[in-house]
Amino acid sequence: MGDRGGVSRAWYPNERANAGPEHLDAEYVAGYDVKTQLELEDALSLLRRHGLGSGTTFVDLGCGTGLVAAAAAGEARRVVGVDPSPAMLELARGRSDAVEWIEAGFLTYDHAGDPPRLVHSRHALHHLADFWKGVALARLHDLLAPGGVLVLRDLVYDFEPGDADRRIEEWLAGAARTPAEGWTRGELETHVCSEHSTFTWLFEPLLAHAGFEIVERDVRGGIYATYVCRRS
Repeated sequence: MGDRGGVSRAWYPNERANAGPEHLDAEYVAGYDVKTQLELEDALSLLRRHGLGSGTTFVDLGCGTGLVAAAAAGEARRVVGVDPSPAMLELARGRSDAVEWIEAGFLTYDHAGDPPRLVHSRHALHHLADFWKGVALARLHDLLAPGGVLVLRDLVYDFEPGDADRRIEEWLAGAARTPAEGWTRGELETHVCSEHSTFTWLFEPLLAHAGFEIVERDVRGGIYATYVCRRS
């Protein structure tokens, strides 16, 4: 990681490595869009309601293959797509020349120019443990312009620990049959045991402590969370 501002960052996590080996594999990345089943128009509609427009500087952190960032480029003044995976960014660059594609992560992205009014992240923050989520959210707060909006989508557990066995098993039972159709049971099991999704009652105080006001909250199935947060 090296130094930044004269302070060692050798003890920071390697966000590229933490993203998982599959996200660095070009063959896996080629089929990623089908697996995610992103409803692009729904995603854009949410962003439009919260500031995406002709005067907006928009940053998509953990942009993956660049679907959202490339689509937003036709509507925003400036779009920056940020991801730690070279394989993801190689595919993303083929989508749009209007986006500034940057290889970095939540802990390493340094924004240049006017601060963004709108930041988006989808299914990426769970690659960081809670300590680092707190650091990342503080950086996002500082990144945004005053009054700016963070639209954050991720897997967050909206149930009690005592219900975990039942709720996780119910989730796994709905997994895709094959990797080509979506996330399989094996892939979801790997997420639960190896990645860092957390409870809503831990995550929401992290947002508040970072200086965000939650203005919209939706958790589908007790797991798929969307937060719209305003920088106070």
